[in-house]
Amino acid sequence: MFAVSTKRVLPGFTLSLGTSLLFVCLILLLPLSALVMQLAQMSWAQYWDVVTNPQVVAAYKVTLLSAFVASIFNGVFGLLMAWILTRYRFPGRTLLDALMDLPFALPTAVAGLTLASLFSVNGLYGEWLAKFDIKVTYTWLGIAVAMAFTSIPFVVRT
Repeated sequence: MFAVSTKRVLPGFTLSLGTSLLFVCLILLLPLSALVMQLAQMSWAQYWDVVTNPQVVAAYKVTLLSAFVASIFNGVFGLLMAWILTRYRFPGRTLLDALMDLPFALPTAVAGLTLASLFSVNGLYGEWLAKFDIKVTYTWLGIAVAMAFTSIPFVVRT
């Protein structure tokens, strides 16, 4: 009855989809399959020894504590920042709104190096915090600060 058009809206869709799938396979599936193959060669006792290694357990604790602190911080201050940015008009609002997008614009390595230099003992904030015997760089607190910095725009924007 009616002819159905099979013309694609985007030219080169198939090529771009194939390229995207290739990169997903190379970046995600290849290392994951290597991990599964390595795991398949281990017995349950060896696996349990690796998972309960004191260094690995310490890494779990640091990661979970840092993520918990960063998520609480982002939940409180991100909600407050979103409320302020949507409800009120004040001088500097557009600058504050633009600063919320800064973690999206910066590569994570640049953000990490910047935070490390700001909070180091000789840094802008680290020198002041050292007076109160608070060390941020290379501690779980520094990891929490980095997590909060990179994820607060998601809280503010959603």
